[in-house]
Amino acid sequence: MEMDIKFILKSLPHRYPFLLVDRILEMEPGKRAVAIKNVTANEPQFAGHWPENPVMPGVLILEAMAQTAGIALLSAHESEDRQAFFGGLDKVRFRRPVVPGDQLIIEATVVRRKGSMGRVHIVAIVEEEVACEGDFSFAIVNDSSSQEDT
Repeated sequence: MEMDIKFILKSLPHRYPFLLVDRILEMEPGKRAVAIKNVTANEPQFAGHWPENPVMPGVLILEAMAQTAGIALLSAHESEDRQAFFGGLDKVRFRRPVVPGDQLIIEATVVRRKGSMGRVHIVAIVEEEVACEGDFSFAIVNDSSSQEDT
């Protein structure tokens, strides 16, 4: 099932300029998500990283991957009103640079979910070539912004 930006905005707390997922191509709630991040030259990081040879910073690639993983983890029914926070990164490898004009296809597969912890294997691909991959751990916590003040 494909989801547009409206679904993404309901699923994640991130907003411009830090929302780094443009569309969900595939979704198996609580198990897997495949997302698109369109990398464009007018994104603010390219003004300084590096103007003569723009390359998407690795930390932003990891963030796009984490946002995709968050959608996969939190799409399960029991995860409503929760947020996923980084717990750790393992076996992360950057395999090729990501530049303006590229389209990242990010596949997040939930490896394990136990209680308030989750582990997700994520691969980011550009033109059928792995750009980055790794295993991410998350803590799944109650979303305090969805609770009323008393």
